[in-house]
Amino acid sequence: MTVRYRISGAGSAEIAASVEAAVADGHLVAGDPLPPVRALAADLGVAPGTVATAYATLRDRGVVETAGRRGTRVRERSTATPRWQRGAVVPPGARDLSGGGPATDLLPPLAARARGPVRYGDPDVAPRLEAAARGLLAREGVPDGPLAVVSGALDGVERVLLAALRPGDRVAVEDPGWGNLLDLVAALGLVADPVPVDDEGPDPAAVERALRRGARAVLVTARAQNPTGAAVTAERARALRAVLAAHPDALLVEDDHAAEVSGAPLHPLSGAAPRWALVRSVSKAWGPDLRVALLTGEAALVERVRARQRLGAGWVSRLLQDAVVDLWEDPAATALVQGAARRYAARRGALLAALAGHGVRAHGASGLNAWLPVADETAAVTALLADGWGVAPGARFRLRSGPGVRVTVTGLREDEVAPLAAALAAAARGGGRTGA
Repeated sequence: MTVRYRISGAGSAEIAASVEAAVADGHLVAGDPLPPVRALAADLGVAPGTVATAYATLRDRGVVETAGRRGTRVRERSTATPRWQRGAVVPPGARDLSGGGPATDLLPPLAARARGPVRYGDPDVAPRLEAAARGLLAREGVPDGPLAVVSGALDGVERVLLAALRPGDRVAVEDPGWGNLLDLVAALGLVADPVPVDDEGPDPAAVERALRRGARAVLVTARAQNPTGAAVTAERARALRAVLAAHPDALLVEDDHAAEVSGAPLHPLSGAAPRWALVRSVSKAWGPDLRVALLTGEAALVERVRARQRLGAGWVSRLLQDAVVDLWEDPAATALVQGAARRYAARRGALLAALAGHGVRAHGASGLNAWLPVADETAAVTALLADGWGVAPGARFRLRSGPGVRVTVTGLREDEVAPLAAALAAAARGGGRTGA
């Protein structure tokens, strides 16, 4: 067996850290083998049990996998190399449409001030925010439940999964889906069970199959699904709620990360089964630096999340919570966010229409992105870069689904739609440069 990197360390934690660092630095890549336990133990002068513990830690963190007779190898998609880091570097002068974030000129300015000193022991949820949030969630049809404030959508999802599941549990995830979430599932030692997604959300029959296979949780993006732009429709919500109601022990985690700028109504699944949680972030609409998300759900589950939060971060800064309420109450800021939602929808719709004019069907029912299936992902990304367009490769988001590219529309100008559509259509068909 050829090993590309010399692992070091005297204890299990040091050995695991050495492997993680090598993967992060590129010294070990996907598929590279690690030495057999006894061989590495002899090389390092430690007990075989120390190496076995290190390898178990790496498996739990999603860095390596045990491949039967092939031994222990670096995972195809190691969590030590986040999915967002994968893809071609966009050269200077090219239009970078790969980021997935909001347009900075369509974000309201932050000018909040503290409402007074906060003391240890004060409520972790600001009363102003709680009152406003409860009204907002009620208007969206979300069942009444206890409220927590977390540091963004992914933080909320992680806290719920940690509170409810154990390493080795199966989790139904959207495929293609949010790369950071797929990495998080692996990092927590959970087993992803891919569920296909269309423009209306996850396939109910596939969700049913995943639950019958033993999935303990289902992760659903309510709208503005990343990368496809899917939004759960009223009809799809009814079908999914029926599936969830038939599996009352399963946990539903609903992600509403784009909310006000998604360009689609919320049809919540929450409450269809006893175990549920919904996370609604403010970052996409009001500013990425507002690390604030609302978390509501089953009472016992939310209380476990809050109890664990008190032992760590304690609470999300009340300065940030006050900033959110100030923005919600500011008519100018609200008008800007509503205008941003309309502009994103118009840019997304214009691109999809232009692609349809080339005979190419892309996806983008809501949100900040469009998803274009392609025959050859690497060739498509390379051809688009040659034409001056940087897009995100679908490998960041896929488990078993077919290849594609994600195009972020938030900064797309009207005069760019036609040349971009021509380049995307050529890339989708496997053609070369368009000359645009």
